[in-house]
Amino acid sequence: MPEPIIQVSSLTKIYRVPERAPGLGASIRGLFKPAYTDVPAVTDVSFTLQPGEMVGLIGPNGAGKTTTLKMLSGLLYPTHGEARVAGFTPWKRQPDYLRRISMVMGNRSAMNWDIPPLDSFRVLSKIYRVPETQYRQTLDELIALLDMDPLLKKPVRNLSLGERMKCELVAGLLYQPEVLFLDEPTLGLDVAMQRRLRTFLNQYNQQHAVTVILTSHYMADVSALCPRVMLIHHGQLIYDGALQTLAEKLAPFKLVKLQFSAPVVDFESCLSAFPAVEILPQENAHFILRVPRTDVAPLTAHLLQGLPVADLTVEDPPIEAVIDQIYEEGHV
Repeated sequence: MPEPIIQVSSLTKIYRVPERAPGLGASIRGLFKPAYTDVPAVTDVSFTLQPGEMVGLIGPNGAGKTTTLKMLSGLLYPTHGEARVAGFTPWKRQPDYLRRISMVMGNRSAMNWDIPPLDSFRVLSKIYRVPETQYRQTLDELIALLDMDPLLKKPVRNLSLGERMKCELVAGLLYQPEVLFLDEPTLGLDVAMQRRLRTFLNQYNQQHAVTVILTSHYMADVSALCPRVMLIHHGQLIYDGALQTLAEKLAPFKLVKLQFSAPVVDFESCLSAFPAVEILPQENAHFILRVPRTDVAPLTAHLLQGLPVADLTVEDPPIEAVIDQIYEEGHV
C-alpha cells in the first residue's frame, strides 16, 4: 500500500473567546480584568488519506469542517496535534507545500473582479512558477472539461455565480496540485450547474488522481463523488467509512413503491405474513412500504405472485434523512 498523502493525528483547535456581561460597569471591569472562555472547534481528530482518494467531510453548521480544512491548508495553527500533507507540515506554509495543495471555497473568491479570468490565470501561473508549456496545456484541458470558452474574456464581475465557480476551480487547479480542499464548492448553484461541476470533479480525479477532501451540505455532492465520508459533530470525528455502510447501519430498511394495474380490495391482509412491514402514506397513486432489508426479497416475490402489480421499485431511504438523524442524535 502506498504511503498516505494525508496523515492527521489528534488535531485540535480551541479558540479563546472574550466574554463580558452587559452594562457599563462590566465594560470598565473588562478593560482591567478581561475574561475569556475556551471554545473547542475541533477536538482530537485523526485520519489518513491515500493518494487519489475523494473523501466527504460532512457535519452540521459549526461542526468544525472548515476549521479542519483551514488547518490542513495552513491557514490556521492548531492548538495541538500533528498533520502531514504531501510530506509537509501545513502551518509552516512552505512554498513547496503551497504548490502542492489548493483550497477552493464556495463563499470566497480568488479572482480579481475587474479583469477577465484569463488575466487572473496568467498572474497565478507566474506566482506558482508554472512552465509556459504546462500552463497552456493545463489551461486548455480545464477549459475544455468545463466548457468555458465564452467566459474567458469577460470581467469576472459580469459572470454568474456558476460561471465564477468554474473560474475558481480553474484557478485552483492551474498548477496541478496533488491535494485539493473543496469547501462548499456548489454553494448557491442551481441543480444543473451542480451536476456539471460534479461531473468535472469526477473526471478530473480519474485523469489526475488528485486527492480531494470535500465539504458540502448538499448530500448529492457527497453521494456522487465520495465513496468514503468522515462525519464530524461538535468538533469530533464520529464516523469514518463508507457512505453506504453508514446508511445501512442507521436505516436498516428499504422503501418499496408499488402501483397496481387493477384495484386491490384488502391490501393489508396481503402483508399479514410480514408483520414488520409498515405502510406509509401514498404518493402519486403509489403505495409505499417501509420494509426491513431481510424481508425485501421474499416480500417482492410474494407481491408479484399474488397481486396485479404494474410497477415495483425498491429504493434506499434518502441519505439526507439518515444524516439528519445523526445530526439530531449526535452519534452513530
